[in-house]
Amino acid sequence: MNKLDGFLKITRMKNNRTTGPGRNNIARAKNQYTDFLVKEPTELMEFLAARMPDASRTKLKMLLSKRVVFVDNVITTQYNFPLKPGMKVQISRNKGNKEFHNKLLKIVYEDAYLLVVEKMQGLLSVNTEREKERTAYSILTDYVKKSGRNNRLYIVHRLDRDTSGLMMFAKDEMTQHTLRDHWKQIVYDRRYVAIVSGNMEQNAGVVRSWLTDRTLYVYSSPTDDGGQEAITHYRTIKRANGYSLMELMLETGRKNQIRVHMQDLGHPIIGDGRYGLEEVNPLDRLALHAFKLCFYHPVTGERMQFETPYPAEFKKLMLKRAPSNER
Repeated sequence: MNKLDGFLKITRMKNNRTTGPGRNNIARAKNQYTDFLVKEPTELMEFLAARMPDASRTKLKMLLSKRVVFVDNVITTQYNFPLKPGMKVQISRNKGNKEFHNKLLKIVYEDAYLLVVEKMQGLLSVNTEREKERTAYSILTDYVKKSGRNNRLYIVHRLDRDTSGLMMFAKDEMTQHTLRDHWKQIVYDRRYVAIVSGNMEQNAGVVRSWLTDRTLYVYSSPTDDGGQEAITHYRTIKRANGYSLMELMLETGRKNQIRVHMQDLGHPIIGDGRYGLEEVNPLDRLALHAFKLCFYHPVTGERMQFETPYPAEFKKLMLKRAPSNER
């Protein structure tokens, strides 16, 4: 057993010993699925028929079309999907996982325990005390409730309203606790792409400061003033047209961390009216996108890697333009 397996096993054992309402919710979540282990090569339809001999092929096809069949934690609708020994097939006892369509959100990955989504800019991750509008959390909660009215989502982390990109939610309380309590051990790579004002002097570097949240503004100190330590690694991908395309990796995840650290470097993110120059906004949005999210699955321990392309408008802005006298 490696360190990660041991960590996950101990975490689950601790969570299973919890008492009160949380434990009942966890038990219900675990009972929502029937699990089967694949022992020999076959196709999904034949496997289901062998495990459910009383079900007609029409009923089995209906299970697939209702998106309640998972192969290794991924919803699978392909009837002839090839199965290999060691794979796990799960059948949800819910009514069905509905197709999801929303212009502000895209589901990148879904299994029995997690949802990984790509959020568009302009959408809040969750409600705040001051704002009670539609959020990624409320939209996705409506989605999971279509498959069962007792289904819920649990918040794991957030993206700023004006930041686009990858984020995840848990489907049960135990998974949420595992992710939140052991975030640093589970999430092993989280990266952003940004466009900042001016030509970044360094090709790569690290920003370290202590951040203090004053609600409307996060203040940065180069020395420990009692704030939270924040560390951002950066790499300059390209310089063009008076801007720099940056790739950023978070060692910590503080509120507004990347935006504040780019301001500390003297190259604020374009479109950032709070920590930069409001008038420098050629894309009409904050040029910050969470493009990579890699973690160990909190239940299976598998390495999960998700990556989105850099936004098309970022690439377009960074195309080198010919001088005006050459046009």
